[in-house]
Parts: sequence; C-alpha cells; structure tokens
Amino acid sequence: MARATWQSAPMTDAPVSVVTGANSGIGRATAIHLARSGHTVYGTVRATAKVDKLLAMAEEAGVEIHLEQLDVADDDSVRDGFARILDATGGVDNLVNNAGIGANAVAEECPPSLYLDVMNVNLCGAVRCLQALLPHMRQQGRGCIVNITSVTGRVAAIAQSPYVTSKWAFEGLSEGLAQELAPFGIRVAIIEPGLTKSAIFAKNIDAANLTGAYDAPYRRMFQFYAAGFAQATDPFEVAEVIRHAIETDHPQLRYQVSWGGRALIDGRAAISDDAWIALGAIKDDDAYYARFHELFDLDITPH
Repeated sequence: MARATWQSAPMTDAPVSVVTGANSGIGRATAIHLARSGHTVYGTVRATAKVDKLLAMAEEAGVEIHLEQLDVADDDSVRDGFARILDATGGVDNLVNNAGIGANAVAEECPPSLYLDVMNVNLCGAVRCLQALLPHMRQQGRGCIVNITSVTGRVAAIAQSPYVTSKWAFEGLSEGLAQELAPFGIRVAIIEPGLTKSAIFAKNIDAANLTGAYDAPYRRMFQFYAAGFAQATDPFEVAEVIRHAIETDHPQLRYQVSWGGRALIDGRAAISDDAWIALGAIKDDDAYYARFHELFDLDITPH
C-alpha cells in the first residue's frame, strides 16, 4: 500500500535510511526517491501538521515512508526519536542530514542570537543525529552519512552571514568526520547544492537592513536568488545524487548539484582573494552583475 505512515516498518533486508527534514524540498524528494529505490525510509518531521504534501506525494509515487516526529534542535527529541527508530529497525544503514534553516543578514546587523539559532539547527542538529546513530553504525561496521551542506559552505555568499557561517562549519565537521569514521567502514558524503526548488527560499525573504548602509549587498543577494530561482533544480535531481552517493561502488567525498553549484565553487577556486574582495567593492550594480558573469559564468542580471 502506498502511503506515509507513523507505524514502524517490519524488519527486512532492505537498507534502512533516515532522512531528516522530510517535510519539504530536498528532504521530501530524497525520502520518496530512496523508498522508490528499495530503501526502508524513515522521514523525520518537526511539524506534524505539515505532512500533507509528503503524504500525497508518497501515495502518488506508490511508496511507503515511515514518519517520525523529531526536532533536530532539541536534545531529548533527537534521542527519543532515534531510539524509537532503532528499536523498530534494529539498525540504520544510512543517515541523510538534511534538516536546516536559512537566514539573511550582514555581520554588522546580525544579532549573535541569530547565529546561535541557525547553528543550533544546521550544525548542532546534525551532530545530535550523528551521535544518536554512530555507536550503532560502528557496531555494524558499516554505514553512510550524507550531509547536505550548500554551495555557501564553500563560497561565502554576501548578506547571508549566519547561514554561510553554519554551512562552512558543517563542511569542516563533515570533512573531519570522514577521516574519523573511515577505520570503522562508515563513509561520509557531502552534498553541496546550489539553487534547488525548495520552500526554504519562500521562508527566507527577510533581511535586517537596519542601517541602510548595506543596501547593495542585500539587493545583489536577492537578485542572485531571483535570477537563479527561475532556473532552480528540481529537488529530485538532488535526491538522485544522494542515492548515488549512498549506493555507489566508487564513492567520493563531495558532490556538487543544482543550478550554480559547480559554477560557483569552481569559479571561486579559480580567482584570487583579491579578486573576490574587489567584486564586492564595485559600486554600480550593472558593473557588478557583468563582473559576476565574467568570474562565475552565471548571468544574474535583472531582465
């Protein structure tokens, strides 16, 4: 029967995969795609009132998703939720750390409390989930951790200081984790999406702009997303990269996907720090967009 259910899955030989933040975007697509690929999928959701779209898409795809209410920002919720999953399954093969939130602000106008809130979800939330599962994965001698970071984990996007900070930290944690877990037969894969069709953008439209001194960075940041959102990648394309990262016999540490992902990372690696800083110093918007196009081969000019 095709459905998403709050009931536990019967124990089978199918790989067990947990996807956090399964209510929307990449998480929802990944839960459905992995289930369609033969995985027993547990999708964690913070807000139980918002599962209708997931339920409908699971039914349309003809798959079963086992739902678990879990807030990655809360120690007790993560501990109890994963205890229930492990009790039901006996072990988890794959964890997709997807749950995250966005936030716009330049550093001068960003209260420290916002950094703490974003880090608590985007970094510490993943750490809570890792710590709940890794003892069992070590005992199994196998497993795969897939951490969904962002292109902003490699390129310091303007006017998104708390989000960028959390994603750079998540990249660092993930790279170190890959070495830490290698002796135990546990792999780590880092997925670095660019612009993907997701509810995070509709939720992430506020900007402090308290002083008015940073109009240009805020304006250019929103124009980047306006230009990119028209070409944003379907989240199921990201889900396929995640499935490949889990199942491949030729693993790699990092995978870029979605509009702008590889272009931004490769472009930033190809230019000097001085060239990056000089881009920000350009006063005229049209000149900024032209130089951005030259450096990253991405046209973000308003049309």
